[in-house]
Amino acid sequence: MIGLGAMGQGMARNIMAAGIPLAGFDLSEGARARFAQEGGSTGEDAAHVVADCDLLLVMVATAAQAEAALFAGVTDALAPGAVVILSSTVAPSEARAIAARLAEQGHTMLDAPVSGGQVGADDGRLTIMASGPQVAFDRADTVLAAISKKVHRLGDEAGLGATYKVVHQLAAGVHLVAAAELMAFGAKAGCDPQTLFDIVSSSAGQSWMMDDRAPRMMTTGATATSTVDIFIKDLGLVVQTARDSGAPVPLAAAAYQMMIGASGMGLGREDDSAVIRAYEALTGHPVHKD
Repeated sequence: MIGLGAMGQGMARNIMAAGIPLAGFDLSEGARARFAQEGGSTGEDAAHVVADCDLLLVMVATAAQAEAALFAGVTDALAPGAVVILSSTVAPSEARAIAARLAEQGHTMLDAPVSGGQVGADDGRLTIMASGPQVAFDRADTVLAAISKKVHRLGDEAGLGATYKVVHQLAAGVHLVAAAELMAFGAKAGCDPQTLFDIVSSSAGQSWMMDDRAPRMMTTGATATSTVDIFIKDLGLVVQTARDSGAPVPLAAAAYQMMIGASGMGLGREDDSAVIRAYEALTGHPVHKD
């Protein structure tokens, strides 16, 4: 496995809990140390770590990171005819391009982005949107079962999994920004933030993103599980894919701009719930209680 960050660490833990031997690599020395403490095999060189593996799971933030991780010696070190599970959120065109490069080296890719956040990764209850050849599904089945509650098999072609994930991120991003807008609006209008959250989370306006992110919006310094800049990347993929498809996405575009505004305030590496700080700057009224 390559990528032992906020999502990858939980995924790795559940793979090992299922009795599957796992070697893992991350550029972060701290991430490698945590993985080793939990029983994983690791090292300082990715190609050495994955040498002769016939199944590789990649869980990094961007397509550029995936390409850098794979094509700087790793694919040469894999066993011949290996299956690479790409679980990063990337553009459909990027997924297809990576699959084509792997095929040139005799490897097969399973395009398998995930949803469920760090909670889902930790609990082994991710939703997986997967596409690729049947042989890739057959080889990856036990690993996918260890990390997920549901695997959606979407077809034989790389790029289909990425397409479904990118479209899903429209809802995730809009719901996140809508939750921030609601909390900021309510606070400015005189609502108690906690009472407002309690009402909305048990009413028709409830969303998973509201339930998960709004409590963090009411505090400061939340531990980052997904950052503002990661959501800028994801919403950028939404806008890009919509443009390529000829589909209007005005709500996603507005959410994208709010996340860019938050990053411009220096919040790019903060938890994505910090988009609320951009709204607080606009309203001049705090939502957080500390």
